[in-house]
Amino acid sequence: MEKVRVRYAPSPTGHLHIGGARTALFNYLFAKHYDGDFIFRLEDTDIERNIEGGEASQLDNLAWLGIVPDESPLNPNPKYAPYRQMERLDIYRKYANELLQRGLAYKCFCTPEELDAEHERQVAAGKAPMYNGKCRNLTAEEVAEKEAAGIPYTIRLRVPENKTYEFEDMIRGHVSFESNDIGDWVIVKANGIPTYNFAVVIDDHTMDITHVFRGEEHLSNTPKQLMLYEMFGWQPPIYGHMTLIVNEQRKKLSKRDESIMQFVSQYKDEGYLPDAMFNFMALLGWSPEGEQEIFTKEELIKEFSEKRLSKSPSMFDKNKLTWVNNRYIKERSLEDVVALCRPYLEEAYDLSTKSEQWINDLIATYHDQLSYGKEIVGLVDLFFNDELVLDDEAKEFMKDESIPNTLAVFKKHLEAVEDFTKENVQACIKATQKEAKVRGKMLYMPLRIATTGIMHGPDLASSICLLGKEKVLSRL
Repeated sequence: MEKVRVRYAPSPTGHLHIGGARTALFNYLFAKHYDGDFIFRLEDTDIERNIEGGEASQLDNLAWLGIVPDESPLNPNPKYAPYRQMERLDIYRKYANELLQRGLAYKCFCTPEELDAEHERQVAAGKAPMYNGKCRNLTAEEVAEKEAAGIPYTIRLRVPENKTYEFEDMIRGHVSFESNDIGDWVIVKANGIPTYNFAVVIDDHTMDITHVFRGEEHLSNTPKQLMLYEMFGWQPPIYGHMTLIVNEQRKKLSKRDESIMQFVSQYKDEGYLPDAMFNFMALLGWSPEGEQEIFTKEELIKEFSEKRLSKSPSMFDKNKLTWVNNRYIKERSLEDVVALCRPYLEEAYDLSTKSEQWINDLIATYHDQLSYGKEIVGLVDLFFNDELVLDDEAKEFMKDESIPNTLAVFKKHLEAVEDFTKENVQACIKATQKEAKVRGKMLYMPLRIATTGIMHGPDLASSICLLGKEKVLSRL
């Protein structure tokens, strides 16, 4: 195989979306599996929709995920630069002029109003809308006359008639399109800026791109691109069109869907781990050989195969993501987890009266159950609230006639403790079990409800120790 070169080419019209991140990830894994290059290119020709900081956001969030391009606007290879389309306009102009000179493209002087009216007429007649070819056969004199009059024009490709365009998709297999279903399409807009389907072919060819992994919404663009490859006599890359990502209702993941966070930066801000996100997204449309689900980056690169990319939509399962992230958090050192969680605690609570040891112990109590960093805020709320409020279920449970004695015995043992440590609190629980003659649920549940206000929670001795002797005795 020739050296693999793949690309991720977003528009700087927004931040890194989950769908875009997966496209980048699969291109990256494919490139690294075959010791190839992963290129970041910017399709910035939609000037009105470009946002300030869009490029930096894309690159920063890719880097956070561990997807670092071999080439980009920030790390250019002089052979292929520039990497921003608006800096490549001279290149597109050269190839557009070549097509005009060879009669494979022509200037179209139709106004937007004319095109809209024709579009509506075709739709009303039940036809698939396409350009009607009005300017296709203008004479050189007619073209010169319109240009002299200053009439704006686009450049359209002269689509061959009665031709089949077919290719072998790495994911979908054999795909074919008929040219008669595609009208003459615009390759250069009236403002001189190329359209996507024209620019992407020029870019992919001049940058020696060998393989293209992209979303299935681009499938219908492929015949237009194949026309250009054929006209220029170039070898097209090998295409692979990935299936949609759907939500838990099996509907396409939409940026308006508020049930799922859509952007990588949101997961970063919530305290998800980048290597967990990398792992999770690799399983959105790709499956390994065996049952393993937790992989290091190196393992994913080694295992990745385009032959195991799915033909079915991939469901974004939030529960699966939190499970994967929890597995990664469990493997982290306490020091790392404290660093992850502390900023969220500092934002939500006043920690000025808390010691470093207390903060570390608090986070350690939830280390194994934590699914993402910001989750710590809700989990530890009970340690920052002075008021104890029981729900109806807890109140009902506490009506058992044996409970007052259990609490009194426990309170007596705690009062005798001078060094309020987890080990000494645990000893008081055991002494209460022996003296009050209660065990299991009738021992632990009353003590937990009376001291923390909840029926279920983390290690009881740790929780009581974190609350402190004075508060616990007052509650008892």
